[in-house]
Amino acid sequence: MTLRRAAARALANVALVKYFGKRDTAQNLPAAGSLSVALEPLETITEIAFDEDLERDVVSFGGAPATPAFAARTIAFLDVVREFAGCTTAARVVTRNSFPTAAGLASSASGFAALALAATKALGVELSEPELSALARRGSGSAARSIPGGIAVWEAGTRADGADSFARAIAAPRDLDLRIVVGVTDPGPKAVGSTLAMELTQTTSPYFASWIASAREDLAEAIAAVEARDLERLGEIAERSALAMHGAALAARPGLVFWNGATVDALHSIRALRAAGSLVFFTCDAGPQPKALCAPADEDAVAAAFAEVPGMRSIIRCRPGAGAAVVPCP
Repeated sequence: MTLRRAAARALANVALVKYFGKRDTAQNLPAAGSLSVALEPLETITEIAFDEDLERDVVSFGGAPATPAFAARTIAFLDVVREFAGCTTAARVVTRNSFPTAAGLASSASGFAALALAATKALGVELSEPELSALARRGSGSAARSIPGGIAVWEAGTRADGADSFARAIAAPRDLDLRIVVGVTDPGPKAVGSTLAMELTQTTSPYFASWIASAREDLAEAIAAVEARDLERLGEIAERSALAMHGAALAARPGLVFWNGATVDALHSIRALRAAGSLVFFTCDAGPQPKALCAPADEDAVAAAFAEVPGMRSIIRCRPGAGAAVVPCP
């Protein structure tokens, strides 16, 4: 029996300049670039073993057989990797998350980043970081940003083959001293997944074109804010980017409402803290989980404010984390 194994760890990320629209759906090429922060300790660890004795791929998640939808998406990406590597061998994939899945916390980003690294390592394929980021993008667009870690920019690119659409780090995890406090208001799967939500917004929202234009402007400003180590300016951009994205989604037909009452209350609590003098701003992806970007000195106050929100299930304190890495196989 020939067995080729590897395992990898990758972190979820939160986009401060949002990704919500594609110029190519098949390759997950974005309509505009985005900027994100890798979230320590929100991790996925994935082990893969290519086994010539297997007749078909076997996927497990969280210690149990994966759902058909989860398995199908995983196998579809494995087919991309196998074609890239010139391999036809079936694989066994074992993966787990340290945080809620499909709930608006970027589990697909960490999941496909970890899978891309583990699978290429197991097959002996050596890729540069940009190449690995572009490959991970094929599984989930936001996975491109979980490869470099830190504060990363995912370039929209212009090439039809997507070779120039990858993420690159513009700041290491400790270059900009910040914290991200995540509020979990609903740990269950979203009613509408991000891919479908993007497609619906892009094809039906009258605000989509304006949203993409604003995202391009925000990205340039956000990069400048990171380079200047200006947390306040970065927070302002993150907040308006989130609101603009959700505004475009709300105007889709039918409108997409990702927030629940606890989400809205949490966002108001962040603005109240800022009015009282805290350096804190909010963002929220395509889901109901509010996230606060703040100075380290304000982290405790933010967590306390979230804890007072009715309906808040749990709170996760995060900081910028590292990029995807190979780890020992269990």
